[in-house]
Amino acid sequence: MSIDATNTKKTAFLTQDPHSTADGVREKVLEVAIGREVRAFRRKQEITVADLAQITGLSIGMLSKIENGNTSPSLTTLRTLANALRVPLTSFFRSFEEHREAVHTKAGQGVEMQRDGTRANHQYNLLGHIGANASGVIVEPYLITLTEESDVFPTFQHGGIETIYMLEGEVEYRHGDDVHTLEPGDTLFFDADAPHGPEKLIKLPARYLSIISYPQKA
Repeated sequence: MSIDATNTKKTAFLTQDPHSTADGVREKVLEVAIGREVRAFRRKQEITVADLAQITGLSIGMLSKIENGNTSPSLTTLRTLANALRVPLTSFFRSFEEHREAVHTKAGQGVEMQRDGTRANHQYNLLGHIGANASGVIVEPYLITLTEESDVFPTFQHGGIETIYMLEGEVEYRHGDDVHTLEPGDTLFFDADAPHGPEKLIKLPARYLSIISYPQKA
């Protein structure tokens, strides 16, 4: 099913605030990290908040504040929780101490590579890659260049979600049973499990960003 963004409302409501850590949350990063770990260990052991309150002697309200990062638990409280959940005390600080990667790729320095499904003379430049990470999502950003010598086969098919942003040129891009004319500034966002790919090269050279995201394997 194809959805034309021009026929939808301009205002969209997101479920996640992209700036949520810019103000008050930033000062409580450690508390939030501890709370997430406490909740994760509790859920992994299938223990309810009420059960944990009974085991530790802490109130349900206090446990809720700890798990939501709204309070700074004392060392004694953390030791009590660690004993109740049967985990090392230091495990509560794991996500706070994790190294968060950032990849900076200078212009023209993306790694040229062959991706699964790549056709003749489709130039793929990988713009950065972060492997296993706390988000549970793998994202592959590519700069794709099509020239007069490029083959066109609308048969790419892989898991995940893909976003295409057109930079230069013009192509007719197929997704399932629909064909979209992509010009500079256009975006195509789609389920990559359907057959897709450039079907007709109208104006060359054509360049577009392709960002593919999919769950990382456990």
